[in-house]
Amino acid sequence: MIEDLIPAPASAAHTFLDSESAVRALFPEEAAVVARAVPKRRQEYADVRMCARRAMNALGVPAVALVPGRRGAPRWPAGLVGSMTHCAGYRAAVVGHVRDYRGLGIDAEPNEPLGEGLLEYVSLSQERVRIRALTASAPEVHWDRLLFSAKESVFKVWYPLTERELDFEEADIRIDPDAGTFTAHVAVPAEGPDGEHLKVIEGRWLCRDGLVVTAVALRRTNAGDAPR
Repeated sequence: MIEDLIPAPASAAHTFLDSESAVRALFPEEAAVVARAVPKRRQEYADVRMCARRAMNALGVPAVALVPGRRGAPRWPAGLVGSMTHCAGYRAAVVGHVRDYRGLGIDAEPNEPLGEGLLEYVSLSQERVRIRALTASAPEVHWDRLLFSAKESVFKVWYPLTERELDFEEADIRIDPDAGTFTAHVAVPAEGPDGEHLKVIEGRWLCRDGLVVTAVALRRTNAGDAPR
C-alpha cells in the first residue's frame, strides 16, 4: 500500500499482521525502550521496526537498532532518511538514501471520523470549510481523518530538517480528491538550506482496505543539490 505512494528509489515495507518474531528480533537497546510498555505498544514498536529493516535490506543496508530520538522520531543510519507509521491492523516503513531524498514522511490511520472536537483542534477554519465540502461530495472517505494524516506526514518531514515542532495551525492543507494529492502551505519560515523547499510541501494519499494513508517525499532534483 505505502509503496503506491512512494515508489523507487525509496524502499517500502508493510504488514497487516502482528509478528511474535518481530518482538524477539528487537535489538537490546530497542527492547529497553519498551521494556515497561504494555504488550500492544511493544508489538507495534517491534512490527514497524521489522518493516523498516526489510526496507533497509532492499537497499542493501544491514539491520541496525532504530531507537527513537527527541519527539520519538527514529534515528536512521548515516546516509538514510525514512519514516515509520502504525495504526490498528497496519504497520509500514519507508527508507531512502540522502542522495535521493531530503526527507520522507508517512502516516496511516483508520478510515474513521476523528473523535468529537478533534477536528477543531487540528485544523484551520478554512480547512474545515473544505472538509465539509469534500464530505458532502464523497462521504466514503473520512476527510477529517485524512487531513490529520496529511499533517502528520508533513510534520514527519519538517521536524528532522528543522529540529522545530510544527503546530497544527501552522500548515494549511489542501486536498485534491481526484488526483490523490495534497499540498501543505507552511505559515512559518524554515531556516537553513532546506527553507525554500519547506514553504510548500506536496504529498499523496489513498483510501483503501479501511485505511487512509498519506506520504510526503522530498526529492533531490540535481547533482548540485547536496545532502546536508
